[in-house]
Amino acid sequence: MSENTDTTEPGSAEERPVVLVVEDEPDLADLYAAWLGGDYEVRTAYGGQAALDELDDAVDVILLDRRMPGLSGDEVLDEARDRGIDARVAMVTAVEPDFDIIEMGFDDYLVKPVTRESLLETVEGLYTRSTYDSRVQEFFSVTSKMAVLEAEKGRAALEESAEYETLERRAATLREELDEDVAGFGDDEFERAFRDLDGADADADGDLFDDDEFEDI
Repeated sequence: MSENTDTTEPGSAEERPVVLVVEDEPDLADLYAAWLGGDYEVRTAYGGQAALDELDDAVDVILLDRRMPGLSGDEVLDEARDRGIDARVAMVTAVEPDFDIIEMGFDDYLVKPVTRESLLETVEGLYTRSTYDSRVQEFFSVTSKMAVLEAEKGRAALEESAEYETLERRAATLREELDEDVAGFGDDEFERAFRDLDGADADADGDLFDDDEFEDI
């Protein structure tokens, strides 16, 4: 079962970003939709198959529960990527993250319960990222996964994980590439390109990211 809660009038000159909320608890899905409805066109799907029925290229952001009867959120995510859907995806779930998330094609991971502020900030950040090139999107996806795992796992577990080490190396490579790109921008060009990116911090040396933030990379 699914529901389109768009309140945009037909023919409106301004098209709002489209968010697909996938959650098998209807009350919770409807709550998320109510939180988002003032700024976004929201589609709700109360299960995995309903999500695939609602999914098309118009969707900008997907909020996806992992643990659902029938098609799981992981399966929905795989199918979306197989279809070539380029929406930004946040897993919103009670499933505690493990190292298996490293290979999953999502952009952010929220553990329930989530607050209205957290949900709105996540959607806004993901929509902003969707306007930038694939390397910037990948950098934020990689560092989001690192942050989730660092919050969940102890330092010893991280140090023993070959998967996490690979993730760290990829983050470092992307950071170097992005810093090189930024070095060729003029000041105005740089400010326009990166002022809205979550966590982006242009310092006096022209580095895109604060060294202290990624001192372990």
